[in-house]
Amino acid sequence: MLSLLGLGIEGAAGILGHTRARSFVGRRLRFTSLVEKPSFGLAAGAAATAVAIPVVLVVGSVLPIVTITTAVVFGAGVGTGAALGAKDAQKPLLED
Repeated sequence: MLSLLGLGIEGAAGILGHTRARSFVGRRLRFTSLVEKPSFGLAAGAAATAVAIPVVLVVGSVLPIVTITTAVVFGAGVGTGAALGAKDAQKPLLED
């Protein structure tokens, strides 16, 4: 039962990271040259994983259902969200 709860937490972390990163990149980073780089999503995912691992280790000491896999899934979600947000940023704001 606890493993199923951990799987739900991992899925929620991945979906939340993806949606927030896609929205942020599409709205706020639209006018920067950073989103034009092809490795932008990979760098964002790696940075999110590196930031999330210490947080998961602290929370995981209290709640054993939160593991390193949660941080990796969160980083993958942020990476894919950032990559798709960069594609969204290239679309025009208003249709003619």
